[in-house]
Amino acid sequence: MSIIILLLITGVGLGALYFLVASGLSLIYGLMGVLNFAHGSFLTIAGFIGWEVGRRVGDGTWSGLLIGMLVGVVVGAVVAALTELVFIRPLYNRHIEQVLVTVGLGLASVALFEGIWGTDPIQIRLPGWLGQTTNVLGANIPNDRWLLIGAAVAVLLLIVLFLQRTSYGLVIRAGVENRTMVTALGIDVRRAFTIVFAIGGAAAGLGGVLASVYYGQVSAHQGTSLLIFAFIVTVIGGLGSLTGAAIASVLVAVIQQFANFYGGWGDFAVVLALALVLLFRPTGLMGKVKH
Repeated sequence: MSIIILLLITGVGLGALYFLVASGLSLIYGLMGVLNFAHGSFLTIAGFIGWEVGRRVGDGTWSGLLIGMLVGVVVGAVVAALTELVFIRPLYNRHIEQVLVTVGLGLASVALFEGIWGTDPIQIRLPGWLGQTTNVLGANIPNDRWLLIGAAVAVLLLIVLFLQRTSYGLVIRAGVENRTMVTALGIDVRRAFTIVFAIGGAAAGLGGVLASVYYGQVSAHQGTSLLIFAFIVTVIGGLGSLTGAAIASVLVAVIQQFANFYGGWGDFAVVLALALVLLFRPTGLMGKVKH
């Protein structure tokens, strides 16, 4: 029984990390129709800069980690907003060019990160509590999973509140439904869409710092590997559905944890789940058919 609890809770913790990356992808596609293959770069650069700042504030301390998380959020938001302004905005409604540009940015950024920080992963120091465990019904749960779960829940609630309760959230949702009408009313939809990119980048930036907590290291390829699972989660949950991304993140991670423990075929199980969803429900778990 303790093994089942351990796999379930650690799976939810990994799912929380997937959600932090996938939430930005889902938000950007759902509201703007942009498939951003450079999203992993936001995660990686935020992870590196968050680590650089955090270790100077207090290497292996809570103050260093919290400052690093805050820096990661800001860096992710700024880099994402600049990407939208410079590269994406001129290419709205030109989806092939968008894909090519974002793929190119993703590849170029990995080379840039390797040139600055090297090709080998950099081990990081964490507050002592995160390296310990908490006993839950006989299962020793690594404490870093609780941090991941808490961060993912906070991000989900904040994004929902922003979209539902703020004036910019209203403009964004209206712009998605009828951009021409909103523009005719004198509202700058482009600014709202830049904010969407910034929010997605902020979530990815936080995910970048917390990915280093989860893996105990930061590397130039961290964002690329997580981006693959984030896209799988986004497709399974339903492109554009934030709720679907949250549900799919947990499902994918729990399946992966159990499959890895009982046979070491976690990645294959995730791909199999993706294939089954595409075969029997192409719109994803919470996706809607566009008419």
